[in-house]
Amino acid sequence: MPDTPSRPITAIWSIDWPRIWSERLAHAAPPPRGNEGWLARWALVCLIVGASLYLVCGYHGGFIRLNALAADYPSWIWACLTVLGDERVPFALTLFFSLRYPRIFWTLILAALIAIAYGRGLKELFDALRPPAIFAPDAFNLIGPAHTQTGFPSGHSLTAAVFFGVLVYHARRIELRALWILLAILVGLSRIAVGVHWPVDVAFGLMGGALAAWAGGWLSARWPQPASNVAVHMTFVVLALLMAVWLLFDDGGYSEAALLLRVLGLAAVLSAFAHYVFMPLRAARA
Repeated sequence: MPDTPSRPITAIWSIDWPRIWSERLAHAAPPPRGNEGWLARWALVCLIVGASLYLVCGYHGGFIRLNALAADYPSWIWACLTVLGDERVPFALTLFFSLRYPRIFWTLILAALIAIAYGRGLKELFDALRPPAIFAPDAFNLIGPAHTQTGFPSGHSLTAAVFFGVLVYHARRIELRALWILLAILVGLSRIAVGVHWPVDVAFGLMGGALAAWAGGWLSARWPQPASNVAVHMTFVVLALLMAVWLLFDDGGYSEAALLLRVLGLAAVLSAFAHYVFMPLRAARA
């Protein structure tokens, strides 16, 4: 009688995984054309809003009013929106399309590196105090941890604008571009709603993310080779997978969004397993 139970294990270890992943990367669907104009106009609007707020109302202008308006809505909404700007979440979400659209994945990596230089550089340069360091606890609505330093620009707004900005850059339909921009803006507004950033921080965070997405698209179009390099690709896939697993155990201080983070993390892990292991294995056994 044939030893059928050993077949799946033998098949897994006998597959040339680097070759299969290389073939899939080489035959991946090409990304749609870029929408540079959308990102440029979005960045310009954010610049105008941020500069106008600062010049007319000062650095702290608009916070109390917007924070009070946001308090009329359930806190879990703002918590779920704000965690979308957590660096781990966009990284984990890339696992849903990283193998099908490796050029978009590569664009996100380049845009993220540019955004890190922009955000971390300005944070260290200005070291601006956040609302919890200025106002008494009962003077505004605070959701989650009370961060007090390195407020400018908003890192969550920057991260959201990078992720959704790259999707805007590659989106074919105008409805999707508008949706991605709206989601990024809502993530930015959530940072005011949870009480840890000034509107100026958010405006310049969104601006920097839009510009980083544009720059990432420009660079990936002129330097596409790493997108199909298995070693480079899988290095960032493993990093994204670690981020997804991390979401299962850490809510980032926003307990009301813990379930959402766990669902996103688990879905990203399962998506990575399906695309990188299960489907190639099924094809090889067939």
